[in-house]
Amino acid sequence: MAPKGTAAQTPGFAASLRSFLAYIRIECGLAPASIAAYGRDLDDLVGDLVSRGVHSPGAVEAAHLAEHVRYLSRVRALDSVSIVRHVSTVRVYFRFLHARREIPENPARLMERPTKWRRLPGTISPAQMRKLVEAPCADHGALFVRDRAILELMYAAGLRASEVASVRLNQWFPVIGSMSVVGKGSKQRIVPVGAHAAQAMARWIETQRGELVAGNEIQADHRLFVSNRGKPLERVAIWMIVKKYAAVAGLHDVHPHTLRHCFATDLLRGGCDLRTVQEFLGHSSVVTTQIYTHVDKTRLREVVSKFHPRFDH
Repeated sequence: MAPKGTAAQTPGFAASLRSFLAYIRIECGLAPASIAAYGRDLDDLVGDLVSRGVHSPGAVEAAHLAEHVRYLSRVRALDSVSIVRHVSTVRVYFRFLHARREIPENPARLMERPTKWRRLPGTISPAQMRKLVEAPCADHGALFVRDRAILELMYAAGLRASEVASVRLNQWFPVIGSMSVVGKGSKQRIVPVGAHAAQAMARWIETQRGELVAGNEIQADHRLFVSNRGKPLERVAIWMIVKKYAAVAGLHDVHPHTLRHCFATDLLRGGCDLRTVQEFLGHSSVVTTQIYTHVDKTRLREVVSKFHPRFDH
């Protein structure tokens, strides 16, 4: 993985990178997280190109880009989803440069956009999830109250790490047990929050949060979750918290999205309809949500057996 800022610090690419990032930020209106993802992909691209002796966009050929994709697959061993995103970034970047006539030809014009494979989401059992969310205690740091509230909320509402990090205090409505969340594409949704998560957040807000913020809500940016210095908690910190308590609970290969997957999986297992789960997750299309229907084949058979007149009767 190329160091952050590789593209910006490479003379031949720096100017085009600034123009491109300004374009996707101002004209396309992409969210900060999406812009950061584009930046990381371009850092990887430029780092690989420079290692091959290519020092400017005008010198890039289709063969170089093909080699870059092979590098991502064979050397970096990235999964298909990450490679698809990389390819999409490369295509948009060079199409932008060609449209502005900064390069005579678009070397990415023949790059095929591979089909985005839908991987089955990783989940853990309800018993394992309980171990995870109940793992934070005084033995694991002074901010265990905050960490418990974060884990409970992620599982209770199916939030992404970025959504947890960005949610503000006034987006939580304890009286009705609901939260307003701004997700991908700046889409807003309302999600219900269960009693366990509500109690954990009340404990965090009424005790530790006030002490850490110390009345300086400007520094805290009014975020619901803050660091030990009273500053907004970043998405990376959410990842670290989840990984920390997964290790404490003796769980492997658990990350923030695992809690989101389990939220959706357990709702469907409990009988919730797919359309409602789509709304809770903030998916723009129910097709994205359908991947969770794999989760409980036994339940699917039971449903068919119950409602179909000539199935196992």
